[in-house]
Amino acid sequence: MPASLHAIPSLADAVSPEEWQLRCDLAAAYRLVALFHWDDLVFTHISARVPGPEHHFLINPYGFMFEEITASSLVKVDQHGAKVDDTPFDVNPAGFVIHSAVHAAREDAGCVLHTHTLNGIAVSAQQHGVLPLSQQSIFVLSSLGYHDYEGVALRDDEKPRLVRDLGSNNYLMLRNHGLLTVGRSVADAFLAMYLFETVCNIQVRALAGGGALVHVQPDIVRTAQQQAAAVTRGLGANLTWPGLLRRLARTNPGHDG
Repeated sequence: MPASLHAIPSLADAVSPEEWQLRCDLAAAYRLVALFHWDDLVFTHISARVPGPEHHFLINPYGFMFEEITASSLVKVDQHGAKVDDTPFDVNPAGFVIHSAVHAAREDAGCVLHTHTLNGIAVSAQQHGVLPLSQQSIFVLSSLGYHDYEGVALRDDEKPRLVRDLGSNNYLMLRNHGLLTVGRSVADAFLAMYLFETVCNIQVRALAGGGALVHVQPDIVRTAQQQAAAVTRGLGANLTWPGLLRRLARTNPGHDG
């Protein structure tokens, strides 16, 4: 790792405009994860598929704190997690096991975001999983899968079961482990994680209150996708992403370097 993060040369003129934009968005997502306190030191990952036929992906340089990551420090890897570019930064191939499985199985998985938040893990350890307790929960419940814990995700033989449990959903609860979201774009995956994390925070607090809980009716959950489209005027995460980037520019600028 360079002695100074400022010593990292910019790749803005060394990659395609499409890849550079993706790098900027992904670096922003890493820093936003830190800003929202969803990070776990240098552990967990956010990956994004690079445009083109090569099946290459961008992932964090192992050992960087999430608030330090820049567009130029992101590492390009192949579908096995091996580096494909000349870079001084290491990656954690074991950390790419989950991500590579999802990217390979889902053409729409442009970005895969995985966290180890306290409340996310707490709910993942509750037998009933996500409960329909909040307005936010209906959006998660309408596209949610569960994957049982099999130990640290290091083995390729776990991939088929993980893919099966995710199915066509955009949310996956990794039992005793954490949360995972899938999106066509970085912005989509981030907004999904914002909802997922919020749902878990609300549930932990509601259960801690000790009183009887009121559940949202199943027929409301079934119409969640239509309601989401109405709320975002069909723009989805594109409605919130510019504002998130403005917040990041005020609090931790420099991700696009």
